[in-house]
Amino acid sequence: MPRPTPRHQGVFPVVPTVFHADGALDLDGQRRCVDFMIDAGSDGLCILANFSEQFALTDAERETLTREILAHVAGRVPVIVTTSHFSAAVCAARNRQAQALGAAMVMVMPPYHGATLRVGEAQIAAFFRTVTEGLDIPLMIQDAPVSGTPLSAAFLAQLARELPAVRYFKIEVPQAAEKLRTLIALGGDAIEGPWDGEEGITLWADLLAGATGAMTGGGFPDGMRQILDPWRAGRHDEACAAYARWLPLINWENRQGGFLTAKALMAAGGVIRCDAPRAPWPPMPEGVRAGLLDIARPLDPLVLRWAR
Repeated sequence: MPRPTPRHQGVFPVVPTVFHADGALDLDGQRRCVDFMIDAGSDGLCILANFSEQFALTDAERETLTREILAHVAGRVPVIVTTSHFSAAVCAARNRQAQALGAAMVMVMPPYHGATLRVGEAQIAAFFRTVTEGLDIPLMIQDAPVSGTPLSAAFLAQLARELPAVRYFKIEVPQAAEKLRTLIALGGDAIEGPWDGEEGITLWADLLAGATGAMTGGGFPDGMRQILDPWRAGRHDEACAAYARWLPLINWENRQGGFLTAKALMAAGGVIRCDAPRAPWPPMPEGVRAGLLDIARPLDPLVLRWAR
């Protein structure tokens, strides 16, 4: 029997946070970044994720970015707001605010802090019960190595069955495809959105396992659409060929450029003026930048010509 159609699917890239050279928020550049990403075919956007350098933002800046971006998007595409925090009370407040401002979904990691502070499954379940209270929009659990928190497929399926708001899962751990496959089998219709992450480096295996969405970097949504669109239309050979064509750029982002990749491409194409991260993170090495552009140019992504 076919699974229900999810409310949100397709390519939902992470929006990078744009700074001036002195580290201040560049809100004009941020709006241009968002406009480019929508024009490039993003089915939706995700803000304040790790690839947005959320770890370098103040609470006031988070609120400013949430308000400014949601207002600027103005319903053109759905927006996921990342609200992760160790405190259930703080995360719940962020969720309520995001929902009130028009977010289509919130994304939350399990509670953790630093390299050693973790809690067990009972505390994680209680955390998600608290942070979903009053939510009318879905919540996505981000299952990523950075949290250092093991989340079994059985436990995630249990959360989906017990908490109506928990419907989406971004799986970024090793052997992601098999975890997605197991999660779908265990959770059934409660798993509305099994998603790929990690810049799409495991996208093909994850699609084969049943993924319906991909949260990628923000530099080339048009390239990711060339993979996802034919896949969703049942043209799998075309999708596989597109994946092979874009894979070197996906790999370069995942293994070399990291979260600076999208901003480097946007700066090269004139979308934004400054691609600097916020200190103390170092700028992208010139060799990495040169390699990135050498791979990107033959693919002719919109990012390199949008501002012309």
